[in-house]
Amino acid sequence: MDSFKLGFLLGLLVGEGHFGGDGRQPHITLRMHARHKQLFEWLTRNVPGSRLYGPYNHGGRNYYQWMLRGEGLKKMITLLDNLPLAEISPVTYERYKKMKENYGLDKGDK
Repeated sequence: MDSFKLGFLLGLLVGEGHFGGDGRQPHITLRMHARHKQLFEWLTRNVPGSRLYGPYNHGGRNYYQWMLRGEGLKKMITLLDNLPLAEISPVTYERYKKMKENYGLDKGDK
Protein backbone atom coordinates (compact mmCIF):
# COMPACT_ATOMS: atom_id res chain seq x y z
CA MET A 1 0.00 0.00 0.00
CA ASP A 2 1.51 3.35 -0.99
CA SER A 3 1.86 6.17 1.54
CA PHE A 4 -1.24 8.07 0.34
CA LYS A 5 -3.48 5.01 0.65
CA LEU A 6 -2.00 4.14 4.00
CA GLY A 7 -2.55 7.67 5.31
CA PHE A 8 -6.09 7.75 3.97
CA LEU A 9 -6.87 4.39 5.59
CA LEU A 10 -5.40 5.54 8.88
CA GLY A 11 -7.57 8.66 8.76
CA LEU A 12 -10.68 6.58 8.18
CA LEU A 13 -9.83 4.25 11.05
CA VAL A 14 -9.11 7.14 13.42
CA GLY A 15 -12.27 9.01 12.45
CA GLU A 16 -14.78 6.22 11.96
CA GLY A 17 -13.23 2.89 12.95
CA HIS A 18 -14.47 0.50 15.59
CA PHE A 19 -11.98 -1.95 17.07
CA GLY A 20 -13.69 -4.86 18.76
CA GLY A 21 -15.01 -8.31 18.17
CA ASP A 22 -17.89 -10.70 18.59
CA GLY A 23 -16.51 -12.52 21.62
CA ARG A 24 -14.83 -15.18 19.50
CA GLN A 25 -12.84 -13.23 16.95
CA PRO A 26 -11.58 -9.66 16.66
CA HIS A 27 -12.56 -7.29 13.90
CA ILE A 28 -12.26 -3.74 12.67
CA THR A 29 -15.44 -2.20 11.30
CA LEU A 30 -16.50 1.01 9.61
CA ARG A 31 -20.16 1.92 9.39
CA MET A 32 -21.13 4.92 7.31
CA HIS A 33 -24.01 6.29 5.25
CA ALA A 34 -24.78 4.50 1.99
CA ARG A 35 -23.73 7.59 0.03
CA HIS A 36 -20.15 6.47 0.78
CA LYS A 37 -20.50 3.28 -1.28
CA GLN A 38 -17.59 4.18 -3.59
CA LEU A 39 -15.36 4.69 -0.57
CA PHE A 40 -16.31 1.26 0.76
CA GLU A 41 -15.63 -0.30 -2.64
CA TRP A 42 -12.19 1.35 -2.59
CA LEU A 43 -11.57 -0.17 0.83
CA THR A 44 -12.51 -3.67 -0.29
CA ARG A 45 -10.20 -3.35 -3.30
CA ASN A 46 -7.27 -2.02 -1.26
CA VAL A 47 -7.57 -3.98 1.98
CA PRO A 48 -7.22 -7.70 1.26
CA GLY A 49 -9.60 -9.89 3.22
CA SER A 50 -12.08 -7.12 3.97
CA ARG A 51 -15.78 -7.45 3.20
CA LEU A 52 -18.65 -5.07 2.61
CA TYR A 53 -22.13 -5.67 4.01
CA GLY A 54 -25.32 -3.83 3.23
CA PRO A 55 -26.86 -1.58 2.42
CA TYR A 56 -28.92 -1.69 5.57
CA ASN A 57 -32.04 0.39 6.14
CA HIS A 58 -33.49 0.65 9.61
CA GLY A 59 -34.11 3.20 12.30
CA GLY A 60 -34.11 5.94 9.68
CA ARG A 61 -30.56 5.08 8.70
CA ASN A 62 -29.22 3.89 5.37
CA TYR A 63 -25.68 2.53 5.69
CA TYR A 64 -23.01 0.05 4.71
CA GLN A 65 -20.68 -1.78 7.04
CA TRP A 66 -17.13 -2.68 6.11
CA MET A 67 -15.42 -5.39 8.15
CA LEU A 68 -11.92 -6.81 8.45
CA ARG A 69 -11.33 -10.13 10.24
CA GLY A 70 -9.07 -13.17 10.09
CA GLU A 71 -5.84 -13.10 8.09
CA GLY A 72 -6.61 -9.64 6.71
CA LEU A 73 -6.88 -8.31 10.25
CA LYS A 74 -3.58 -9.92 11.23
CA LYS A 75 -1.88 -8.15 8.32
CA MET A 76 -3.56 -4.87 9.28
CA ILE A 77 -2.31 -5.22 12.86
CA THR A 78 1.24 -5.56 11.58
CA LEU A 79 0.71 -2.42 9.54
CA LEU A 80 -0.96 -0.43 12.35
CA ASP A 81 1.68 -1.47 14.87
CA ASN A 82 4.28 0.24 12.69
CA LEU A 83 2.40 3.54 12.50
CA PRO A 84 2.42 6.33 15.11
CA LEU A 85 -1.22 5.68 16.05
CA ALA A 86 -0.67 6.46 19.75
CA GLU A 87 0.87 9.80 18.82
CA ILE A 88 -1.78 10.71 16.24
CA SER A 89 -4.86 9.67 18.21
CA PRO A 90 -4.42 8.39 21.77
CA VAL A 91 -8.17 7.66 22.02
CA THR A 92 -8.13 5.47 18.90
CA TYR A 93 -4.91 3.82 20.02
CA GLU A 94 -6.49 2.85 23.35
CA ARG A 95 -9.46 1.24 21.57
CA TYR A 96 -7.08 -0.57 19.23
CA LYS A 97 -4.88 -1.73 22.12
CA LYS A 98 -7.94 -2.95 24.06
CA MET A 99 -9.07 -5.06 21.08
CA LYS A 100 -5.61 -6.59 20.86
CA GLU A 101 -5.57 -7.33 24.60
CA ASN A 102 -9.08 -8.80 24.59
CA TYR A 103 -8.23 -11.19 21.77
CA GLY A 104 -4.63 -12.03 22.66
CA LEU A 105 -3.19 -10.09 19.75
CA ASP A 106 -0.86 -7.85 21.77
CA LYS A 107 2.76 -8.87 21.60
CA GLY A 108 4.00 -7.03 24.65
CA ASP A 109 2.68 -3.62 23.61
CA LYS A 110 2.73 -1.00 26.30
